[in-house]
Amino acid sequence: MSPESHAAQASAALLAKARAEAGLSLRELAQRAKTSHATLSAYERGRKVPSVTTFIRILEACGNAVDIRLLPRIREKDGIPRGEELESVLKLAGQFPVKASRFLELPAFPDG
Repeated sequence: MSPESHAAQASAALLAKARAEAGLSLRELAQRAKTSHATLSAYERGRKVPSVTTFIRILEACGNAVDIRLLPRIREKDGIPRGEELESVLKLAGQFPVKASRFLELPAFPDG
């Protein structure tokens, strides 16, 4: 998925959720946000991506406060790149049987 289509889907879902939680129709929100209901519909369907300013204005018109935080993305932990770590975990998981045996198999212990 391209970054543009991901942004369109993420903003569409958030706008639709905010409007639904506010209990507003497209026309009511459009009037509050000073835009058209057709434009809002395009945003909610991911056909258009609003500018950051417009996005915040629409969310605020739904009665939400908007705070933006920057969080570091974890790409490496303990000197191991995350992709290699996942590959190691998947390789380990592949060593386990797909279907567990009905009987428990134990190693033989010497008597005495």
